[in-house]
Amino acid sequence: MRDVGGKNNERNSMGKKRFLKRVAIITAVIILSIVAAWTAIRPSNERDWMPEQAFLPRAEFDGDFATITNVRAFDHCPSGGVPVKLWETRTVDLSRIESVWLGLSLFGQNRRGPAHSFISFGFADSTFLAVSVEARKEKGEIYSPLRGMAKRFELCYVIADEADVLKLRAVCRDDRVYLYPLRVGPEKGRELLVEMLKGANELARVPKFYHTLWNNCTTVIIDRANAVASKRIPGGLHSFLPGYSDKVLLSLGLIEDEGSIDGIRERYHVNDAARRCADDPRFSVMVRKGL
Repeated sequence: MRDVGGKNNERNSMGKKRFLKRVAIITAVIILSIVAAWTAIRPSNERDWMPEQAFLPRAEFDGDFATITNVRAFDHCPSGGVPVKLWETRTVDLSRIESVWLGLSLFGQNRRGPAHSFISFGFADSTFLAVSVEARKEKGEIYSPLRGMAKRFELCYVIADEADVLKLRAVCRDDRVYLYPLRVGPEKGRELLVEMLKGANELARVPKFYHTLWNNCTTVIIDRANAVASKRIPGGLHSFLPGYSDKVLLSLGLIEDEGSIDGIRERYHVNDAARRCADDPRFSVMVRKGL
């Protein structure tokens, strides 16, 4: 009887081992299939995009001049009620950059962290050019941070007349928007704009996926800024919660102001000024006068 019991135990043990081996093989096949499917998802510049992200900008350089195609100059919510959708080709004189500004657009009225950041360049002729790095959405898509980690959005540069970007966020969407003057001289400003334009050219040639944590509106700006900056901007919480990035830049001496962060935020909160001069042809200049 002991021999029979021992044989049964041995058979049970071997059966369990075979079962576990099958489970391990099936699990490995499933994991490899998931990895293969994930790897097979490739970014593309050829999709049915939202109208405001339909075209990627490109820049050509000729000495001090950069000619930029697909500069967005939309009026998203004019007082007349009919949105104006305009794409332009602009030639800018890089030697006439006078100022660099950081824009922060917070998502919602009661939260600080989630936000969108963009850079704006002021020229001697009182024009302003904004560069915004965004998750590029297809028609009908809605952005979400979780989907932004799952290869659901491509990355795109939007190069726009500053009035387009500011009015869209401060007036049309009524997000809390801040516009900070940065302690960046004309020469560094030129280097930064050239770096951003080169990034736009690269992306037009080779598409990339957006990622909520490490390839987003803020991390791309930080990477491009650090390529030309004399003082490196560190990564951290502000990289994926950009609403706190103004505090980091103030601590680094990169915001042209002094005092507490709360006072500076109040001073450079642009919503009221943007609403007052929304229809003014010199919108960007008037917004700054209203701060």
